[in-house]
Amino acid sequence: MGILDEDIARVREATDIVGLISERLALKRVGRRFVGLCPFHTEKTPSFSVNADLGLYHCFSCQESGDAITFVRKLDGLDFVEAVERLASRAGIQLRYDSAAAGKDRQRRERLTAAVQEAVDFYHRLLLEDPRGGRARGYLRSRGFDGDAARRFVLGWAPEGFDLLSRHLYDRKFSRDDIAAAGLAFVNRAQKAQDFFRSRLMFPIFDRAGVPVGFGARTLDGDGPKYKNTAETALYHKSRLLYGLNWAKAEVGARDEVVICEGYTDVMGFALAGVPNAVATCGTALADEHVQILKAFTRHVILAYDADAAGQNAAEKWYQWEQRFDIEVKVAALPPGRDPGDLWREDPTALVKAVEGASRFMQFKVDRVLAAADLASPEGRARAAEELVPVLREHPNELVREQYIQTAAGTLGFDHVWFKQAIARRPPRSSASGRDRGAEDPEEWSARPPVRPMPVDGREEDVLRWAIHDPALVADWLDASFFADPVAHGAFEVLAAHHDFHEALEASEGPVRALLERLAVEEPEADAEPETIRARLIVNTVVPAAERLQRRLVAEGDDRAMQVQPQLDAVRSAAASGWAAGEAPAMQLVRWISEWT
Repeated sequence: MGILDEDIARVREATDIVGLISERLALKRVGRRFVGLCPFHTEKTPSFSVNADLGLYHCFSCQESGDAITFVRKLDGLDFVEAVERLASRAGIQLRYDSAAAGKDRQRRERLTAAVQEAVDFYHRLLLEDPRGGRARGYLRSRGFDGDAARRFVLGWAPEGFDLLSRHLYDRKFSRDDIAAAGLAFVNRAQKAQDFFRSRLMFPIFDRAGVPVGFGARTLDGDGPKYKNTAETALYHKSRLLYGLNWAKAEVGARDEVVICEGYTDVMGFALAGVPNAVATCGTALADEHVQILKAFTRHVILAYDADAAGQNAAEKWYQWEQRFDIEVKVAALPPGRDPGDLWREDPTALVKAVEGASRFMQFKVDRVLAAADLASPEGRARAAEELVPVLREHPNELVREQYIQTAAGTLGFDHVWFKQAIARRPPRSSASGRDRGAEDPEEWSARPPVRPMPVDGREEDVLRWAIHDPALVADWLDASFFADPVAHGAFEVLAAHHDFHEALEASEGPVRALLERLAVEEPEADAEPETIRARLIVNTVVPAAERLQRRLVAEGDDRAMQVQPQLDAVRSAAASGWAAGEAPAMQLVRWISEWT
């Protein structure tokens, strides 16, 4: 798609570059020029100069220069056409394209964008003003988010009812095709538009330019998956979207650092705690496209995931990204088991300190092994050394690896030669040599300590297997809070984020993908009527999850722990006479686990 050259020239001429840049940074007039602090690098003395007559800027320090289009492209991470279209809209210029099809495509996108914006406004009004949004307001208050936070992040409430949004959009002259193509509804069997989101807290998702493209939606009553995202549309491409980047990009550039976290409320919590450069993926794992987008703003990435998730994340992927995209990856050591979306109101300084004290990815993993080790005994140090070998082997740079080897050897009191020999003795399965276990020297394998299997809990596997083969049995009650095993948790998350199994499989990797592939070819044991199977799954899944919840509440001194044990006893007692009898009391635990976890 190309914009006519004369229209590009009109956009340049119509754009007041001083006014444009002044929206992002403070400029001071010096003679005929305007100067300020460069937005493309950190500096204390202004070296960024703007020539209003020529419509150009130049930084005498970092050498960045260009016109208004270049400025918008670099600061907002847009391509050329997107930047021109942004400035044209700002100047009120109707662009023409070099083909009729391109022009129609642009008009179609503008129509869909307008529909999504109308939906954002509709949901936002319901949350702030309508009695139907009271439950969502109560939930937000329980998480520490007040009305100002709801306005800042334009949160909304999708009401119950099959077509309330659709009828509202009809009144605004949007067609059924517009509403469906924007991902706001689907056409049911009666050939009527049925709202895609119902009875959910709505998090509008904007592209990096601040244009609304879709939603992430959280259920508050356990109906369906905890989070549901807009399906892929002409506007919404999850692999190219990062929640919060539209708000955070200026701070990311100014701080030369981006914080990547797991969820929408995590982004909100970081921002409210004083870390406004946080973003999150939108119902999918971080992908190459996300890293490429962030690279336009900064080379410095901080992972603010749950400590276990950060430690078990595919290290090879991060090291490849570091080399391929020339980025630096660090990990923020968050308090174990604490959600940034909750921690910000209890101890906001803890979030700030975790980011400020972030360590390189390899250092984080080494520190975790050493922190868990018994360094006071020879046996404990030997065990730590063995556990460090595969961690150290992960890093592809030999010089970097050598420095960590020396540190580990000094800490544990072992000769660094032992580490080098141990690392060389057992190359990874995916090594460049392409050898597999059967092709390696048998003596090498006999010298290795046995690999301890880490099976997923059988009950968690069972419910995942049914989630794949017959999702209707679990769709209205199962969510991620029921999974203690990180691999099973990741498998459920990716299943819940996608509309069909094949999409979920393509979005997964490593142990999660291996588990999904295995469960997909294992038939679940259909040994009873569906109602009985459903009841069995609920009881078998909820009991261990409730036991974990109770232990946590007791450790935290939370009085709600006293409510859990009697309900657990009721579930076990009822289930003793049949799975169906145990379902009703188990559903009360389902609600508690979803709400209190």
